[in-house]
Amino acid sequence: MTIEPDFLDELGRFSAALNRQTTSIRQGDQRSPRVGDGLTFSDYRRYSPGDDTRRIDWKLFARTEEYFIKQYEEERSLTVHLLVDTSASMDYGDASSHKFESATKLALGFAYLTAAENNDFRFCTFRDRVDRIDTGQSNRGELLSLIDQLNESTLAGQAAFESSLAAYAERIRSRSLVVVFSDCLTEPEELEAGIAALARNDADVLLVRVVAPEERDPGVVGDVLFADPESDETRRSYFSGSLAETYRSRLDAHVDSVSNRVTALGGDHVLVETGEEYFDSFASVWLQ
Repeated sequence: MTIEPDFLDELGRFSAALNRQTTSIRQGDQRSPRVGDGLTFSDYRRYSPGDDTRRIDWKLFARTEEYFIKQYEEERSLTVHLLVDTSASMDYGDASSHKFESATKLALGFAYLTAAENNDFRFCTFRDRVDRIDTGQSNRGELLSLIDQLNESTLAGQAAFESSLAAYAERIRSRSLVVVFSDCLTEPEELEAGIAALARNDADVLLVRVVAPEERDPGVVGDVLFADPESDETRRSYFSGSLAETYRSRLDAHVDSVSNRVTALGGDHVLVETGEEYFDSFASVWLQ
């Protein structure tokens, strides 16, 4: 697999700001729900002894003859955690619709615009555990280094969604956005448990599910040997019209189940077909 960095140069047109709240310590462009010193007016409250008299709104006093203090929302930076699935099932699809390459380019685009808005990102891959692969620079040089590392990724084994995501949730120290990129080929209950662990840790969660066109429609007829890339199990079946329809119905039901479980937890779910034009797919993720 070879990801070329050229697509990053085109991402400048996606300038929509992330409308997410955070309680991170470093000041930046995002607004925090915690009231304190900042640049954005929030509300008034009555003066109490010990308050800074410089905050008194004297124009309001002239109208009401009562002392009111101006309150402001603190402006804080947002930390965006990007987690890309490296299980064996992600190694699927042709050059234009490869699942891991598509997911990785979406994650890199997210990192690029996050850094452009003066926010921090954490870039990770996961399978049985989550491994952070960035160095904390959150700049273009970092992105180019990430592309080199991701091009050398080994896709193997199964993703342990519950244990790996739950362990990572313990590492999140401020209100953040966590974006998980995966094909979600696991039991919905396991995926739900992992997302729930992230949501419990005061994180906004966005699950980006990548589906290759060949998964929607395998394009085979007759006696076919199917192989599971994660377990090496094989199954021979006669894949005809009725079985193909049953397969598509079960895939759609799995997608709906995962989506419903994520949204019930307060997260967001986006389905991306990997054969789509990159910027259309990216817009559906970034503007979610």
